[in-house]
Amino acid sequence: MQKTKKLTVGVLFGGKSAEHEVSCVSAYSVLSNIDRDRYEVKMVGITKDGDFLPFEGPVEDIKELRWNSTDSINGITEGVKVLESCDVIFPVLHGTNGEDGTVQGLFELLDKPYVGCNVLSSALAMDKAYAKIVFEAYGLPMCKHIVLTRTNILNNIGACIDEAAGKIGYPCFVKPANSGSSVGVYKCHTKEELEKGLLEAQKLDRRILVEEAVKGREIECAVLGNENDVRVAVPGEIIPSKEFYDYEDKYISGKSVISIPADLPEDRRNEVMELAKKAYKSLDCSGLSRVDFFYLDETGEFYLNEINTLPGFTDISMYSKMWEVSGLTYKQLLTELIELAVRRKQETKREF
Repeated sequence: MQKTKKLTVGVLFGGKSAEHEVSCVSAYSVLSNIDRDRYEVKMVGITKDGDFLPFEGPVEDIKELRWNSTDSINGITEGVKVLESCDVIFPVLHGTNGEDGTVQGLFELLDKPYVGCNVLSSALAMDKAYAKIVFEAYGLPMCKHIVLTRTNILNNIGACIDEAAGKIGYPCFVKPANSGSSVGVYKCHTKEELEKGLLEAQKLDRRILVEEAVKGREIECAVLGNENDVRVAVPGEIIPSKEFYDYEDKYISGKSVISIPADLPEDRRNEVMELAKKAYKSLDCSGLSRVDFFYLDETGEFYLNEINTLPGFTDISMYSKMWEVSGLTYKQLLTELIELAVRRKQETKREF
């Protein structure tokens, strides 16, 4: 009997964003767990300068950031040729130029199936300010927030501080509209901290979000599926080791406490899972996303924080851990994500 031809999966990692190193660690985990009996794997790394480099070395070199040890400039041609030769692309990218719709546009031009959300969904989820406009239209609960621009911050920071203090108050969070993994996020308790936070955040984006800081627990939901088959894993809870769950806590120190399932009454657990599904569908997400909430014990309310369309896949990342507790192993999860990508392409392909 003839063997079924293996699909070739192109794993794309690295990137120009501030989350380059996180992407490499995530890619190592994906490459170490992908079902090699089912898939042939090709690897392409994006350098911090934006070069697309084919990589054929050991996966450990990706984790240890040794995969790009030469100074040669490749551009994007050779790497894109590798991706074009693949049956499906698995982007293990985080942050700007990774999960914001830009590289997804490249996959569309190549006419290849790819893991994760489409161009528009990725761009909307990455831009927290515009995502909130959609969330509001769908009646999803959120914290108070305003959007400030780099121009206004640099030209009249006093007026920006007065507006934020008047409409949001202290403490508040300052964050770039387009960023991920808590990069450039500041919790501000005073006028001086707010000024510093705004000046630092505007270095990363021209639009800055200022949000109310609610005293809530951090609840996360892992969502999986395409339009008509969306599932939510049991929710998890992050108990930060610091005042809030920042970049160091997520990826470096490992001191935060993870509780899966989250300690919630059953009705509240069901409620947040339905809210996660509603948020996922509001942005027309597909493949996967992690949907983050704040839960207020005193009132029993949930506030939607954000959607991450390409959440971390490191060995301490919440997304895969929530599915593992829900009965889906890491290897099975990767297989399902690849199959979802292929199926979405088949369903959306039109004959003219």
